[in-house]
Amino acid sequence: MWPIVYDFGLIRIFGFEFHLAIYSYGLMLVVAFYSCYALLFKEMKRLDYDEKIASDIVTSAALGGIIGSKIYYLIENFDRVIADPYGMIFSGAGLVFLGGLMGGTIGVTIVLRKNDLPWLKFADIIAPLLIIGYSIGRIGCFLVGDDYGLPTKSVIGISFENGAPPTTYESLAYNYPWLNLSNWNPGEIITVFPTQIIETIIGFGIFFFLWNKRQAVITKGSLFFTYLILAGIERFFIEFIRLNPKYLWIIKDAVGFSGAQVISLIMISIGIYMLNYLPKYSETKEAT
Repeated sequence: MWPIVYDFGLIRIFGFEFHLAIYSYGLMLVVAFYSCYALLFKEMKRLDYDEKIASDIVTSAALGGIIGSKIYYLIENFDRVIADPYGMIFSGAGLVFLGGLMGGTIGVTIVLRKNDLPWLKFADIIAPLLIIGYSIGRIGCFLVGDDYGLPTKSVIGISFENGAPPTTYESLAYNYPWLNLSNWNPGEIITVFPTQIIETIIGFGIFFFLWNKRQAVITKGSLFFTYLILAGIERFFIEFIRLNPKYLWIIKDAVGFSGAQVISLIMISIGIYMLNYLPKYSETKEAT
């Protein structure tokens, strides 16, 4: 698609030469970072917290999210790591939601504990930002041609001839040997589900829902666990048209779940349990 926004070409400074370009994936990560920062800064000010902490929270979430995403991506695609370790580790690909959520949560928790801030309350504040940051990042994946879905001949199918990896018959057959390409011929450019954009659209919908609910939170933590449920549901169903291999088969070679779907079910379960537990916890705490 459009992996490079603008190419400055070869730059020479003080005898050094390097190639300078603005990459779409990196640009969208920057847009996601500053969008989350602006929204968090606004919320910190509204709730009478020190706005300076906003940058620490967003930075820790971004760094933890990127590291967590990459680690999860490498584990999920370990066979490709073995085949091309350098290319997989240092590629721009790897914005994996579940790994990013875990890594970002750890990063934010460190900052909250350091500043003695209430975890549940800030989880509610950050919940809408998690999904909007992820949704914007997915636009970067689309522009690069990464993390697309299964082959399809439907009207919404898109080809990524220069994607990561390209959606050519030979590339998909090599990188995803379990994939059924019987409806395609060698040498063809294959169209796939644009799951990145589908997730962006759904993610924006979840963001607006959570953002509009943020001032009506009665029980601390309820907005965050609602986010877990909605994000888990979104990812669970989108996985049915994504390329991730199935690990847990319900009906052999017919109905199976990917690793992301298993974790999504765990997220949904945690969210439902905590939404039922939190009111009881709040009542017990008030009574004591």
